[in-house]
Amino acid sequence: MDKTDIRYQAYIDILKEELIPAMGCTEPIALAYAAATARELLGCMPERVEVGASGSIIKNVKSVIVPNTGHLKGIPAAAAAGIVAGNPDRQLEVISHVTADQEAEMRTFLEQVPITVEHVDNHIIFDIIVKLYHGNDSCMVRIANYHTNIVHKEKNGEVLLDLPIEEESEEGLTDRSVLSMEGIWDFVNSVDVADIQEVLNRQAEFNLKIAQEGIDGNYGANIGKVLLDSCAPDVQTRAKAMAAAGSDARMNGCELPVIINSGSGNQGITVSVPVLIYARELGADEEKTLRALALSNLCAIHQKTKIGRLSAYCGAVNAGSGAGAGIAYLCGGGYKEIVHTVVNSLAIVSGIVCDGAKASCAAKIAAAVDAGLLGYNMYKRGQQFYGGDGIVTKGVEETIRNIGRLGKDGMQQTNEEIIRIMVGD
Repeated sequence: MDKTDIRYQAYIDILKEELIPAMGCTEPIALAYAAATARELLGCMPERVEVGASGSIIKNVKSVIVPNTGHLKGIPAAAAAGIVAGNPDRQLEVISHVTADQEAEMRTFLEQVPITVEHVDNHIIFDIIVKLYHGNDSCMVRIANYHTNIVHKEKNGEVLLDLPIEEESEEGLTDRSVLSMEGIWDFVNSVDVADIQEVLNRQAEFNLKIAQEGIDGNYGANIGKVLLDSCAPDVQTRAKAMAAAGSDARMNGCELPVIINSGSGNQGITVSVPVLIYARELGADEEKTLRALALSNLCAIHQKTKIGRLSAYCGAVNAGSGAGAGIAYLCGGGYKEIVHTVVNSLAIVSGIVCDGAKASCAAKIAAAVDAGLLGYNMYKRGQQFYGGDGIVTKGVEETIRNIGRLGKDGMQQTNEEIIRIMVGD
């Protein structure tokens, strides 16, 4: 693939669009972003707040700690953080700069200002609506389909922005249908590394830092530490442990940013940290490492595109599969090794459900990375899953298509049932 190929720039643009910094779990941060934007629009602090959220948003915000809030959890906390201390210009780093006084003000705000939360079903999986009121003034901001996609603004009944919304549509982003495993492989082996160096080096720096913080600190169930304490300290264990530790930290209040993938910090950590641990172990140079990271990231994005941003299907599965592919590349694997790693790993762990963002995500990440590594080690030893083995079918693209069908359509009712369980219905 040379630079005249239309896919070349598209693949670079996709990496730049997906691999962006975010603090904490991205759903509460998106809610804080909407709330901060609404406060700026209102022009003063509100006397009353109404939040409408789709079920998948409620699921992913309910149990996770919002960073820079003094360990507050949930939708009201995310809204209060955005209103009191948010800078909407920073988007998914909206609450990255919070003073001690602002943190105290959040708690006062939550005590004194009524915040109501409503489960809304507008047939949009990713849907956030924030309404603020002060005296006779009011405003509304809506985000739909992905984390920074503001589709509606109004103040005192005057519509200031109103973009059309189509379910699962990602207006303004590069068309992900250009992705294919063959195309990704071609791109990874031919890309001018200078074109992807900045975005991938930033991912490496940010995500390794939060992974180390997860090992050094005391976060959640400390899955990373458990793995290091209970398993042989080989590279495979360290790859799983460090990825899990990054999730341990970000799910449980760590204020360090991560570089996300497919809208998720956990997925961003999973596609990058294991690859980087293996690159260090193998003594890979920067160019080889960056090509492996590009492969891992694009594999995960390609799979997740078929499923959608939010689902009952755990996104760590796709990210672990991508990490397995990146590691296979570092170990000298060619195209056959890469695609069989992906198919094998998907056959192993595609049943993991997403029941929201919380401490157990770290354990799911460890399982997904392990499946990616097992998938590669299977093929390296002449073993594989074949078409007709459950949801596996002949051809990597057909198998990825089946995974998309499973995650988006087949698990829709599962997602609804998980939401009902989590909200106590």
